Amino acid sequence: MNSLLIPDRTFNPQGLPSVAPDLQRESERLKLLLDMTNTLVSNLECRELLRSVSAIIRQVMHCDTVGVWLPDVENAHLRQLAMDFPDGKGFVREDLLRPVEGSVIGKVFKSGRPLVLGAMNQQMAPEETPEVLAEALVSGCALPLISRGRTLGVLTLASRIENSFSPEDVDFLVRAAGQVAIAIENALAYREIAELKDKLAQEKLYLEDEIRGEMDFEGIVGQSSALRNVLSLVETVAPSDSTVLLLGETGTGKELIARAIHERSGRKERTFVKLNCAAIPTGLLESELFGHERGAFTGAIAQKIGRLELADQGTLFLDEVGDIPLEIQPKLLRALQEREFERLGNNRTKKVDVRLVAATHRDLEQMMENRVFRSDLYYRLNVFPIRIPPLRERPEDIPLLVRYFTQKYGRRMQKQIESIPAAALRKLSSWHWPGNIRELENFIERSVILTRGTALQAPIAELGNNGKNAPVAGTREANERDEILRVLKITSGRVAGPDGAAARMDIKRTTLISRMKKLGIDPRKVS
Repeated sequence: MNSLLIPDRTFNPQGLPSVAPDLQRESERLKLLLDMTNTLVSNLECRELLRSVSAIIRQVMHCDTVGVWLPDVENAHLRQLAMDFPDGKGFVREDLLRPVEGSVIGKVFKSGRPLVLGAMNQQMAPEETPEVLAEALVSGCALPLISRGRTLGVLTLASRIENSFSPEDVDFLVRAAGQVAIAIENALAYREIAELKDKLAQEKLYLEDEIRGEMDFEGIVGQSSALRNVLSLVETVAPSDSTVLLLGETGTGKELIARAIHERSGRKERTFVKLNCAAIPTGLLESELFGHERGAFTGAIAQKIGRLELADQGTLFLDEVGDIPLEIQPKLLRALQEREFERLGNNRTKKVDVRLVAATHRDLEQMMENRVFRSDLYYRLNVFPIRIPPLRERPEDIPLLVRYFTQKYGRRMQKQIESIPAAALRKLSSWHWPGNIRELENFIERSVILTRGTALQAPIAELGNNGKNAPVAGTREANERDEILRVLKITSGRVAGPDGAAARMDIKRTTLISRMKKLGIDPRKVS
């Protein structure tokens, strides 16, 4: 508690009191207010701010120490949060505590009125005097820090010279204390906001873990009953070595479910190998699956190990198993039943121990009736079927997925996206998402690319009228749309030509184009 001002008694040669010291003092104090203002607006970290302000006040008031005291949560004690005391011996220090009841500082805090101490050791309580005496502090001044009628703390000044603080000094310090109080209020508000932001960030991390489900499935986001039922089946079948058949539309996340099965099995330390049967040309699929020897066919310039062999002791995930050609199906069946196979161009039988997870969006039972899929292979695959629901059957998961993908691509693109407009979220939740989670993820990635600022800028106009004109799930029209989209994804949007969608679907190009127009499918937007 400090401040020293000794009235100037100097006279000029004409015998009149000199006004120069008063002008200099006024100039110093105006500079103090300016420096304080600059400091207060440039720093919102409370302790550092108050240390800077204390140093400015001490230098201008020519006292020995300046401190700022703030109350604890219960208003039972005042703590010296910041102090400037360059010549101190360490007895008066930061984080010193004083009780509100029975202390001089507490009296100022409670009354809201400044107090000048001409003889500190005589006016302070006995328990307050040891540090003051040890530092040889003699006089002091304490001023309440008041903002909008609320006392936030106490500003103290002290000097090693008696009677250092005049009434004029106190008047000036009251004004300065008002500025300090405003700065403290701003800093405390900033700290409260920062703490709240940190709390929300922690809650967000917690919720990010929660939305993956109670079973903590990596990368699987959602809490709908439909998804929870799937994850429960995964937990049930994973420890066994039984073959699993994942059924569901394209883009529903079948690979993530397959990985979850592998990670919860006894084979999790071994390899998880995947093969998309629809993405490999028919002539190469057998080689990809079983491998080949050098010279086995034209272009086989080196030996190749097949996916089945790579997955030995691990898990093999065959995606779009319904696209396996009929002529390859017996060889796959033998590998699953007998756990043995031969590479192309080699008659030597190789043993293999593989756990199979297969997936398809196609109706294998209908394919059996049409004699394009072997019944014995179907029954071998259909040991433990799991149907993965399309996104339109779990709309409550869409907001969680939107936030998850926004965070994912925001981090990847180093963008700080903090909010998603409610109107956009409603429209995203109401859309039918024919391409399921894959389509939603691609849409959010595009949205993050387009975003400028901290709010997600989703091009929701692309989604039409909230899906009102979308085919109803389960209808013939919806199934036809899904099938066309699936084939277009395989052909990368190509309609015509020998490898185009029309040829793969065995329909005329003009017929397919007509159907796509009717269903609102643009092949240029299908990747």
